[in-house]
Amino acid sequence: MAEVVDTFVERNRKFAETRFDPTLIMRPSLMTSVISCFDPRVDPAVVLGAEPGEIGVLRNVGGRVTPDTIEQLVILQHVAAAAGAGPGGWNVVVLQHTGCGINLIRDRPDRLAPYFGVPEAELPDVADPRVAVARDVALLRAEPRLPGYRVSGLVYDVGTGFAETVVRP
Repeated sequence: MAEVVDTFVERNRKFAETRFDPTLIMRPSLMTSVISCFDPRVDPAVVLGAEPGEIGVLRNVGGRVTPDTIEQLVILQHVAAAAGAGPGGWNVVVLQHTGCGINLIRDRPDRLAPYFGVPEAELPDVADPRVAVARDVALLRAEPRLPGYRVSGLVYDVGTGFAETVVRP
């Protein structure tokens, strides 16, 4: 049986020969960052139908907005400015999903509180993805270091394949 890395290198060779586009630029053409879960059932480019170069994706446990997520967006804003992109016009889509594995540890405040950067008594809801999306969108909208971002929130249903808009931009 081939090693996973060998499989990936072979797939990359095919990609480079048939689908590679050297004209893509660093800035996503839709000026959109998607925050999503690590869960392989929820690949944002696939479930949202994005083409190569259209979106940038930040993935973490639960697709949640954490202090680290915010720092990544701030750094990306500086990278975009250094690459010549003007301020404003950026979209951030918080994409969470049903059946998320983070629910399996919702009774572990000792693990979740540090992840969210909050005291255990202030842990946000992880059980309901619609509540979680609304909370995370509100956090991003309130972040003064991300001015001019249009933030929205979607919940993807792993049982049907459909995404629902929970918070409009």
